[in-house]
Amino acid sequence: MQFISASDESLRTQGRITATADGGQLWVYPYTQARFRFTGRTLAVRLRNHWNYGDIRLGAIIDNTQYSVRIPSPAEPDMPANCAEDPETGMLTLTIADHLPTIEHEAVVFKRQDGGMHYLEFAGVLVDGDARVSAPAQAPSERRIEIYGDSVSCGERNEAVLYTGKADPDVDLSGYSNSWYSYGAIAARKLGADLRIIAQGGAPLLDGIGWFNAPDYIGMESIWNRAAYNPAISEPIMWDFHDYDPHVVVIALGQNDSHPDNFMARDYTGETAVHWRARYADFIHALRAQYPDAHIVCTTTVLEHDANWDRAIDEVVAECNDPQVTHFAYSRAGTGTPGHPRIAEDEEMARELCAYLESFGAELWER
Repeated sequence: MQFISASDESLRTQGRITATADGGQLWVYPYTQARFRFTGRTLAVRLRNHWNYGDIRLGAIIDNTQYSVRIPSPAEPDMPANCAEDPETGMLTLTIADHLPTIEHEAVVFKRQDGGMHYLEFAGVLVDGDARVSAPAQAPSERRIEIYGDSVSCGERNEAVLYTGKADPDVDLSGYSNSWYSYGAIAARKLGADLRIIAQGGAPLLDGIGWFNAPDYIGMESIWNRAAYNPAISEPIMWDFHDYDPHVVVIALGQNDSHPDNFMARDYTGETAVHWRARYADFIHALRAQYPDAHIVCTTTVLEHDANWDRAIDEVVAECNDPQVTHFAYSRAGTGTPGHPRIAEDEEMARELCAYLESFGAELWER
């Protein structure tokens, strides 16, 4: 087998990525990926998995066929047949496909799940000894989108398609989380745009509430400017914003701030609700400072939540009085489903988000 390092110029990466000490890449956020072409019959990935919880799966697409390849957890006594571990380094070699036709293939390897579940150290890919690896045929996109959100933006549990429009069953569906089918990823591909998803399941806007990292809850205000943020896995790593300048920034937050106290529904004019709206405005201003030319879209999703959260966002956006900051509401915002959106509902949101962005015309992408 021939090893192609993550730093090889043939592998075109996308996402908020930092370098590791041994020359690999740290992948934290969902939809982080490497795209390339290769010849031959075999494709494998070399990685180190930093597991926190859940059924971890690596995503790949080869010639438009999607693969979901399970990464074993450290607690498992035996490696599956498609996985080998180097006992000295903890590096895994995970075979994705080994009986492909001997032609040129187009491939994408991507992170399906959020950084709450695991981090990946992506070392590179392995192909047949006589194979050729080259850059993708399509040129990099000149359109760029970044999304700040929660589990819906991650595509959490969206492959549980028989539960479309229904609450989540009380079982572990972590293996059914797939960022490729998240609304943002679908929309970005329709628009021909590069995408970074800065999202975490259970994340609210504010620290101290929500669902992520209980009982010491962490919100997006402690995630948005980091390359790594999960204290269960590592110390935080701050992010340098200079490598990416999005045309569009989507803020899809607020739904998880209702836990454990749905204060926006209970007392819209109360001190806690007023404080939240002020902090939401602060978050918009922080993003505007980093991305002064971007159009910022403030929204929620079709996951059920009280309408006062959308009202609050609309009020903050109006008070910003900034043409580059707008509020977008899905047609079924807060009413679409009691459970996590499934693929059909992600597609619904993607269509509406695309139509909204396209309403600004080509000048949205011209800079």
